[in-house]
Amino acid sequence: MIFGKFWGALRAQFNKLANYFWSADPIAQMQYEYDMAVEELKEGRKGLEIYRGLVERVSRQVGDGKRHVEKLEAQTKSYLKVGDRESAAKFALELQKAKGALAENEQQLSMHETAYENNLKKIQHANSRLGEVRDKIRKYDAELKMSEAEAEVAALAESFDMNVTTDFGQIEAAIQERIDRNRGRARVAADLSKKGIAEIQAEERMEATLAEEALAEFEAELGLATPETAPVKETPKKLGRATEKGS
Repeated sequence: MIFGKFWGALRAQFNKLANYFWSADPIAQMQYEYDMAVEELKEGRKGLEIYRGLVERVSRQVGDGKRHVEKLEAQTKSYLKVGDRESAAKFALELQKAKGALAENEQQLSMHETAYENNLKKIQHANSRLGEVRDKIRKYDAELKMSEAEAEVAALAESFDMNVTTDFGQIEAAIQERIDRNRGRARVAADLSKKGIAEIQAEERMEATLAEEALAEFEAELGLATPETAPVKETPKKLGRATEKGS
């Protein structure tokens, strides 16, 4: 009872260990099972080759038995033709034994041929199934590697998500905040540098006008006024057509 429980627990642990390896690397396990099946198939093929050698030997015995029977028949007929019945009887008895042995060998040959063909079909079918398993291993291996790569890419893309809730997103937000603050300071400085420019320009224009008027008065006092510097007097405009003389 105690040993039964012990072996039951030990088998359970072995099953857990086997399940762990199966789940850890199923492709390797499939490849291992495939390799084991290939080795068994090789051993089966060797056994089939040996068995075929036995079949060939029985077949050769059947062929030799047929030739022996044919020879005995010919000898028996020959002695009968010459009237030697005693010798013909001896050969006839030996012929009877040879036919019995031949029939037994033919029966054995038929049985062995059938067994060989059945085993050959089984090995051929197993070989075909192994080919399918090999293709499945390659397919599953490629699909498993592709799915693992897709999962890694998805995890990588998720880790690089520019979300504010992530550390990288928070760092990026802090950088953008500093950039905005620096740009704001630059804008304020630019706006402050423009303050008073309009007043200064207006004052400069006024001073230029006053200077021009002072210069014109000075030229008038000296009699240096010219048509270009003298102020232009506006002439009254006449309305209607001018009357022609003598009309």
